[in-house]
Amino acid sequence: MTTTCRTGSHDEHDVYAALCPGREVFDLLSNKWTALAIGAMEEGPQRFGALQRRLQGVSPKVLTQTLRRLETGGFVDRTVIPAVPLHVEYALTDLGRSVAQPLAAVRHWVEAHLDEIGSPAAAAG
Repeated sequence: MTTTCRTGSHDEHDVYAALCPGREVFDLLSNKWTALAIGAMEEGPQRFGALQRRLQGVSPKVLTQTLRRLETGGFVDRTVIPAVPLHVEYALTDLGRSVAQPLAAVRHWVEAHLDEIGSPAAAAG
């Protein structure tokens, strides 16, 4: 399904088209660390360390990259709180909150159907 571009930057939005800028957004939002980070921030602003503890298995480098991409995309606000030591909090923007619901639905679907799904890792091996 295509939609007309409201900004007039191009004719239409069609993520199936090779040159559609929506593909970058789709790539960002379909990343597991993005979906999990957005879910963790649904509860409110989070500090980096709290996010890293919640997203077990994510490296500091990957979490930093993910948060930067989300900030650049307008999904997350980064706030520096002057204190000693400096505190940085990450919070969902209105845009981030609007995508949190569909991503939560996918996370809940995965959890509900996990026992029915074959292991992707076993299939790859």
